[in-house]
Amino acid sequence: MIVEPTALGIEQAAEALREGKLVAFPTDTFFALGANALNADAVSQLFEAKGRAETNPIPVLLGMASDAYSVVADMPIEAQRLAERLWPGALTVVLPARPNVPAAVTAGTGTVGVRVPDNEIARRLIETAGVPVTGTSANISGQPPCKTAAEVLAQMGDKIAFAIDAPCGEHTAPSTVISLSNGAIKIIREGSIGRREIEEALKLT
Repeated sequence: MIVEPTALGIEQAAEALREGKLVAFPTDTFFALGANALNADAVSQLFEAKGRAETNPIPVLLGMASDAYSVVADMPIEAQRLAERLWPGALTVVLPARPNVPAAVTAGTGTVGVRVPDNEIARRLIETAGVPVTGTSANISGQPPCKTAAEVLAQMGDKIAFAIDAPCGEHTAPSTVISLSNGAIKIIREGSIGRREIEEALKLT
C-alpha cells in the first residue's frame, strides 16, 4: 500500500516496522527496503522478498549519528570525523557490529555498514520507528533500483506493507561504502561520494 509522507502515513509505516513488517521509503539515493535491523525474522523476510543471497550483508540506516551505538561496537575517531562532516549523506561506513545485530545483517562478517541518509522522510521514519532500519535497495535482486513508490510496488507488490510516496534525492549512484583500518580508507564500493571528499573530511581542522 502506498502512503503519503504525512505524520499519519509515517506513523503507519513506523508501526509496521516495529511489528516486523517491510516498508519501502525514499533516501538520498534510491528507495530502500526497510526492516527492523535488530529483528532477525524481519531481516529473513527481507531476504526472501528480494530474492537476495544471505551471504550478502545488509546496510543499516540511522536517524542520527549518535544512533550508531545501537548497532556498532566501536566507532573510532576517524569514523566520528566522517560522521560529523559527511552525515547525513551517501556514505556507508563499515564498523564492528554489536552482538545484538542479527547474523543475517552482517552475513557472518562481524561488521555492519551504517549511514544517516540525507533525506528528511527517511530520517523521520527511522526516528519514529525507534529502531535502526535496513537500507538495502527496494527491488528484486538483479532488477534496477527504484526512484518512486510506484516502481517499488511494480516490482515487489504485496511483499511489502507500505511504500512511502515521496521523492528520492538527486543522486544517480548508490552510497559509497568504505571501511577503515588504522585510519586508512578502503573503498568497498564507489558511489556518490568520492575518495577525495572522504580524505578531506578525515583531515584535522
